[in-house]
Amino acid sequence: MAVTQRIAAGVALAAACATALAGCALDTTGSQAGAHGAKKAAGAPAPKSAVRLIGDGSTAYTGAQPYLPRQERLKPGQKPPQFVVFSWDGAGEDSQKLFSHFRKVSKANKATMTYFLSGVYMLPEDKRDLYKPPQHSAGSSEIGFNDEAGIEETVKQLRGAWLEGNEIGTHFNGHFCGTEGGVGNWSVADWKDEIAQAKSFVKSWKTNTGMKKASPLPFDYDKELVGARTPCLEGQKNFMKAARQLGFRYDTSGVNDQVWPKKKEGLWDLSMQLVPFPGHSYEQLTMDYNFMVNQSGTTTQGDPDKHEFWGDQMRDGLLKGFSRAYDGNRAPLIIGNHFESWNGGTYMRAIDEVIERVCTKSDVRCVSFRQLADWLDVQDPAALDKLRGLKVGETPKQGWASLLSGRPAPAPKGVPGAPAVKP
Repeated sequence: MAVTQRIAAGVALAAACATALAGCALDTTGSQAGAHGAKKAAGAPAPKSAVRLIGDGSTAYTGAQPYLPRQERLKPGQKPPQFVVFSWDGAGEDSQKLFSHFRKVSKANKATMTYFLSGVYMLPEDKRDLYKPPQHSAGSSEIGFNDEAGIEETVKQLRGAWLEGNEIGTHFNGHFCGTEGGVGNWSVADWKDEIAQAKSFVKSWKTNTGMKKASPLPFDYDKELVGARTPCLEGQKNFMKAARQLGFRYDTSGVNDQVWPKKKEGLWDLSMQLVPFPGHSYEQLTMDYNFMVNQSGTTTQGDPDKHEFWGDQMRDGLLKGFSRAYDGNRAPLIIGNHFESWNGGTYMRAIDEVIERVCTKSDVRCVSFRQLADWLDVQDPAALDKLRGLKVGETPKQGWASLLSGRPAPAPKGVPGAPAVKP
């Protein structure tokens, strides 16, 4: 499918910006009670170490992240695991309490996820002028800002999520899309400025809120931040140039088919993918917003009588995409969402059901982008090249053991060089 067809099938990808919205909500436990990611050797909690506060104490170095599995190279002939990545744009905790909800769902199903935090969710409304967005006036934001109670709750969720092995990425700040000064028109310097500001709001939330006695976030964000998804999937080209110079490891701002990822501009291209759209002849991007647009248009609360059907349609489309990979080329399945209540919350229900059905299957690893990048980094480049040679849903013609044996595959019978066939 051509790129232009993919974007048409996604229907208004640019509009995906419309509602990273005010996703902000929290669970206060900070529990380390579950090991996630790899099915076996799931990684252990980090050893206790002294907390080293950073800057004003909004963040701190507390040692290696708990529950990160040790990644291993595939053995010759070994079938690759099926990776699934669930990710959230503009992650934060609000009255919907979806951040805390999906942390619980993750733990119950041996999964980890990536939460793309919007920096302005760490900045109180009365300090909005501290944000100076590229090509916009100070204090501008398409998704607003937060209040101190919302920041306190979001910090609790971020703290707990990281301690459980989840990744905290970035969704940048003001979420400017489709306008003259939107991210699609930003220069490399603009992106660097935006990233620096997103980091600064995370690293100075105590100063900006006055909550000096609160516990810090347990990570050094300068080191932990290794990937992102751009607002509305716009501005990818210049963002990737900036990201590479800043030491990022992956980007997930494009549209791909269900094939094995490769590096682009020095970063792993871990973009969302096109999957079957039940009842339609075209395929659909693996994001809640795009399912909604193809069902109820830009109306976030369409016909209530269709809510259940629409949720089932998204769930079944994602499951079809999963099965196509799991029974086929084993390409990682990349899924993106927002903490939202569109069409009665039907898409959140769909994601719940997908997680419950796939993450507990044999040889499936529901992981963060960082963990997927870690695994890709330790693989034999020649093996990855062979995996990339498989088309959507294609299984190796002579089996996995032959494809990834490290030896040339035997010639088919009846061709030059094949063993003689006895009469």
